[in-house]
Amino acid sequence: MQFFVIEDFRGRDHKAIYRRFRDRGRLAPEGFIVHHSWIAADMSRCFMLVEADDVTLLQRWVVEWADLVGFEIVPVATSKDTAAGLAPHL
Repeated sequence: MQFFVIEDFRGRDHKAIYRRFRDRGRLAPEGFIVHHSWIAADMSRCFMLVEADDVTLLQRWVVEWADLVGFEIVPVATSKDTAAGLAPHL
């Protein structure tokens, strides 16, 4: 399953976030895949497309960063998959 993750850096220590990333990596558990990530121009947020077959992998990853980052997590599907799933009902 894919998720769109918005990490909120506002009011948090940007240097600490990047220091942890530099020193310890993404801290993602095995099976948690990051497809893409983008940082807002003002460095207030990070936008990520991630994938995990088990939602607890996502939860384990969040716990590693929750002291520095706020999270909004949205399960998503591609437009193509959504159209295929809805086709019989249209």
